[in-house]
Amino acid sequence: MSKRLEDFIKNNREEFDDLEPGKDLWARIESRMPASVVEMPVAKPEVRTFSLGFVLRVAALIIVVMGIGFTLYLRSTKPANGVDLAAINPEYAKQQARYVSLIEDKRSELKELTKTDPQLYREFSSEINKMEASYKKLKTDLATSPNQERVLRAMIRNLQIQAEVLNQQLQVIEQFKGTPNDQKNEIKNI
Repeated sequence: MSKRLEDFIKNNREEFDDLEPGKDLWARIESRMPASVVEMPVAKPEVRTFSLGFVLRVAALIIVVMGIGFTLYLRSTKPANGVDLAAINPEYAKQQARYVSLIEDKRSELKELTKTDPQLYREFSSEINKMEASYKKLKTDLATSPNQERVLRAMIRNLQIQAEVLNQQLQVIEQFKGTPNDQKNEIKNI
């Protein structure tokens, strides 16, 4: 049956195409619609324009943010003193990083233990500060030294000595804090 219908439509196509809607069709549709719908204005999209000053301020802000980001990127990729320690000797670079971390931990521990006696901390930290100044000098010399590996070894040795001194200072503080308790115990035993 669908084949017959299809053939019928093909054979009578001209008869289907000859009918067009009347010219007054839209007028009749509008007359049947409520007045509120017919008179409703078509909303045009609001076009927002920006002043030149606003655009320039936004552009300047974007440039500043990009500049700061680029600067931070460059600083993160380049070593602080301009010398890549791992390029000189990777093993020494690892040792240096380990000792720097150890010294920071020991300094924090020393500071905690000497909170009750700030004068003692100042005396102990003055020695470490002298060695730290020597370390910083070695670090600046590293960039211009013809024998960078030798300077790097000296830096590591300096860090080792700092760690040893901090350990000794911590032991002295522990003994100092333990002495009154031992004396009290001896007095009680008598």
